[in-house]
Amino acid sequence: MEKNKLYETIFKRKSIRNYDLTPLDQNTLTEIKNHLNTLEFLYEDIKTEFKIIGTDDVKRRIMKKSPHYIAVFSENKEGYLTNAGFMLQQMDLYLSAKGIGTCWQGIPQPKKEVLKSSDLEFVILIAFGKAKEPLHRKGVAEFKRKSLKEISDVHGADELMEAVRLAPSASNNQPWFFTGDENIIHVYAIKPGFIRGLLAKRYIPIDVGIAFYHLKLAAENYGRKTEIVFDKTAPDYSSKGYEYITSLRLK
Repeated sequence: MEKNKLYETIFKRKSIRNYDLTPLDQNTLTEIKNHLNTLEFLYEDIKTEFKIIGTDDVKRRIMKKSPHYIAVFSENKEGYLTNAGFMLQQMDLYLSAKGIGTCWQGIPQPKKEVLKSSDLEFVILIAFGKAKEPLHRKGVAEFKRKSLKEISDVHGADELMEAVRLAPSASNNQPWFFTGDENIIHVYAIKPGFIRGLLAKRYIPIDVGIAFYHLKLAAENYGRKTEIVFDKTAPDYSSKGYEYITSLRLK
């Protein structure tokens, strides 16, 4: 699938919570499985594994069932949660662009048998299947998101930051901040307080990875070449409650 289709999907994608529990056909599942092997890494030195599992492979949950899930497993090392978010958001957009509903699942977990099937640490699930509700939003006005000025002070790149602004996150908290200009953009994650840290510490780096993929995809859609870098000269925003994660250099 061409990346411009993924970019267009940013502006209409939504989380689907009601599914037809009829499994997708085998050809479609094979296409999805094959696409999992093409995902870009944020950090290439982190080993990851993806498994497509069924509704009976997931523990009892509060959220409604879906016929299929993608389970992400990863080597536990610095940046692994952000890397998982960056990679799985590619599938989120890909599936939505193919007419398949998706929803990130923060609470549900695979059953013990699935967890034992991988030597890596389980990270998170994303549900997918045929939607029993409208698949896409009618327009950007239907998104409930922060304003650009609340998440960014990047100069000269509003068209890129709009794609970031629409990225999904746990409870729509958007725990990120971006700064920079049209040549390099730095991404930061919020440093949660004690209570929020207990509840959402694991999800924050995943969310930042999701948003960072939207940034990279948007930049490439506008014809910019991109390079992911760790910039030691990036501004220190710790006094504002943010910690530096990584940067995207634009050419």
